[in-house]
Amino acid sequence: MRILVIGATGQVGRTAVAALQGHEIVSASRGTDPSVDITDTASIERLFASIGQVDAVVVAVGEVPFRPLADLGRADYESALSGKVLSQLDVVRIGTPYVRDGGSITLTSGILSREPIAAGAAASLANGALESFVLAAATELPRGIRINAVSPSVLEDAPSYHSSFPGFVPVSSHRVGQAFAKSVLGVQTGRVLAVD
Repeated sequence: MRILVIGATGQVGRTAVAALQGHEIVSASRGTDPSVDITDTASIERLFASIGQVDAVVVAVGEVPFRPLADLGRADYESALSGKVLSQLDVVRIGTPYVRDGGSITLTSGILSREPIAAGAAASLANGALESFVLAAATELPRGIRINAVSPSVLEDAPSYHSSFPGFVPVSSHRVGQAFAKSVLGVQTGRVLAVD
């Protein structure tokens, strides 16, 4: 299979790349060649035009602000929506014509859609929106294309985040990678693949 992994050099993206070894991986991020900035629709369009047809797309990027609820303003919520939700939806919108019949698209949300942390309201909003989109989009994507979201908890390999997730049991990169492999290589669609 030919698989585009957007965000392949990031903490979560690397788990997908590792789990999908043996397939042709096209890695794309802001600092790779080909490069992409998913907050820029023209950049997404250039990426797909340059790489052509793929069997699967994995999106493992997204930025959201973390600050206490009382400090969140409209601009913060707009930032969460544009940085994590609209950017991934633009990949779906622009990339779908480049995904072969029966292929798949995998987005990345996160545990904050189902478990809160302090200062995480904007992230919870973004993750929940992505997951709801996946449920609905699966019913309408053309040509048998499947769509899922991988929703991991905090990673063992990211100890700098552990203090923000008190009481959460960190998950291994291997388990997160296997969720991406299930989404790409399996038969599921419209699913949120939680890794807790």
